[in-house]
This record gives sequence, structure tokens and C-alpha cells, in this order.
Amino acid sequence: MLKKIDHLGIAVKSLDEAIAFYEKSLGLKCDGVEEIESQQVRTAFFSIGDTHIELLEPTSEDSPVSKFMAKNGEGIHHVAYQTEDIQAQLNQAREAGCKLINEEPVAGAGGKKVAFLHPKSTHGVLTEFCSTED
Repeated sequence: MLKKIDHLGIAVKSLDEAIAFYEKSLGLKCDGVEEIESQQVRTAFFSIGDTHIELLEPTSEDSPVSKFMAKNGEGIHHVAYQTEDIQAQLNQAREAGCKLINEEPVAGAGGKKVAFLHPKSTHGVLTEFCSTED
């Protein structure tokens, strides 16, 4: 059911500084900036072929990304896999014994539905399923 790696999420302290790095040092173009209130982050996306880089700046000290950075510093936060049926993917993961962070999909960046699997059940990698399907 997984189609591809949709994006890599990277936690950053300053979205503005990180955007400047990706544009000036790597020659990429920012596709847009968006605030996701439910996730307490501001995001910026960059396209690289069929995959994206998502920069994540926390908007609250108690946000999941802020807590991640307090423990780990800036860096790769999650891997997101695109799926055609996010609920079926969640059901499969649950049946396989994965701990779900989201029992149901929630609103994510770019109008996508997203859901996360806990890194304690995914070999230390925060795993996201995302879909543009309802």
C-alpha cells in the first residue's frame, strides 16, 4: 500500500535560517511556508524529484518537535511514506503490533491527512503515513 517516500521531516530552530541554507547553499527553491496549528509547527517544503524535504520549526515550547529538539537537537525528525489508504495502513501497523500516535488521520501540511507511528515500535524512527485521499 505504500507508494513512495513522500518526505523527510527535519527539525530546525529557525525556519528562516534553514530556508536560507537550503536555497543559498544547496540551490533549492522553497515551495512554500505553512503553519500547522494542530501540530504546533511552521513548515517549509522543498522538492527534490518526487520527494520533499519538510523543515519543521516548533511554534510552542511544549510541541512534539520542540521536545524532540530538546533531546536530540536539530536534525532528521521523521520519515513520511505516501499511501493511497491511510486508515488501512494504520490498521495494518496496529495489527502488526505497532504503537500508534494517531489512531485516526489528522490534518497535516499541504492539505494532506497524516498519522504517526511511535518510534519505540519502529526501530527508533518516527514514521508518518500521509495521503491526499480523504
